[in-house]
Amino acid sequence: MSTFEFKMPKLGESITEAAIITWFKNVGDTIEQDEMLLEVATDKVDSEVPSTVSGVIEEILFKANEVIKIGDTIAIIKTNGEVLEGKSKKKSKSTKKQITSQKPAEIKRSVKRQMSLPTAGQNNNTFFSPLIISIAKDHHISFEELARIPATGKDGRLRKSDVFSYIEQGRPLKFVQPHVQKDPTAYRIPQLNLDKGKGKIVEMDRMRKMIADHMVYSKHTSPHVTAYVEADLTELVQWRNENKIKFQKKYNQKLTYTPLFVEAVAKAVQDFPMINVSVDGDKIIVKEDINIGMATALPNGNLIVPVVHKANEKSLVDLATNVNALVESARTNSLKADDIKGSTFTISNVGTFGSVMGTPIINQPEVAILALGIIKKRAEVIESEKGDEIAIRSMMYLSLSFDHRVVDGFLGGSFLRRIADNLEQFDIKRSI
Repeated sequence: MSTFEFKMPKLGESITEAAIITWFKNVGDTIEQDEMLLEVATDKVDSEVPSTVSGVIEEILFKANEVIKIGDTIAIIKTNGEVLEGKSKKKSKSTKKQITSQKPAEIKRSVKRQMSLPTAGQNNNTFFSPLIISIAKDHHISFEELARIPATGKDGRLRKSDVFSYIEQGRPLKFVQPHVQKDPTAYRIPQLNLDKGKGKIVEMDRMRKMIADHMVYSKHTSPHVTAYVEADLTELVQWRNENKIKFQKKYNQKLTYTPLFVEAVAKAVQDFPMINVSVDGDKIIVKEDINIGMATALPNGNLIVPVVHKANEKSLVDLATNVNALVESARTNSLKADDIKGSTFTISNVGTFGSVMGTPIINQPEVAILALGIIKKRAEVIESEKGDEIAIRSMMYLSLSFDHRVVDGFLGGSFLRRIADNLEQFDIKRSI
């Protein structure tokens, strides 16, 4: 028998930590390879994590509701030494002590040393994990006070031990105001005591809180600009109506508009690769893959973004199959971690709810998002051999919100127009 250090697995490209929701096993329990060990939550989705070994749980290093870094050891399992292929091999047991936390005395000395400064500054990183926010709420600590607590975590991240050590010190910085050089040109958020009215109080669930934080972060990070075009989808609508029954009989898949939209967007992204980027400080990361996220409403009203990976490499049949499977998984709350990671560009079909158009918020860390309005029949002036004529056409508005730090009007407008052209110039002779 040997010991195996079970680590918090990688749950997505941009995910660096996860909160433990519940353990399915206790110390002393037997677990089989591929049997579910625990459930974790990220800012995107809840996931069940299976064990990569068979054995007996010797030690559980973290409790429910604690936020753990990806790659940290979270449990020790006595095993026969067999590990699933591709998973981490065991390391020396001494690393466990290094991972759990600093010694309390070291933390206290660090906190005292930083608190001895004559004035209090702000933490460089103002992101607070759900666990930190929960502790702060229980002790009535404001976000401003949290920002004054000396942080010992990586990259200036505030840790649980920092907060508890600060509370043990009697919260010496509770009323301290940071001495900062005021910028007379800076915008100050007005502190308005608004009457929010009376009514039933409904607590946000965890996912709604994460969505709210993500949306506020996006608007704060990216200067949003929105451009609009309209597209004549008459031929595309006609082709789909004529072929959707044949398509389902031949491939056993529904042919909705979504895979057609994903196809048109993926082709446009290929033509304008600088839309398929992320911003990292003063650097631009141009993504190798074209992964199209689809903003999807869940039955409880929350929003999630399943991803069609390498959409530009898929046929229409593959796109339809992929899209249908993701939508069904979202509706049944059975999406996996891989289903919602790696998006490089997102579309939001607001027309599903009858909206004519929308002004979507960018899904960070992307730099643009497309909203597709309802397809509506309208009388339009068209050119024909006889000259201008009025005809009934199926029209749709498209709107693109983009990050003006790296996407200017020419790029954003040209990309949006290319999507509309791809939809308008649909080949009605296309075979299935």
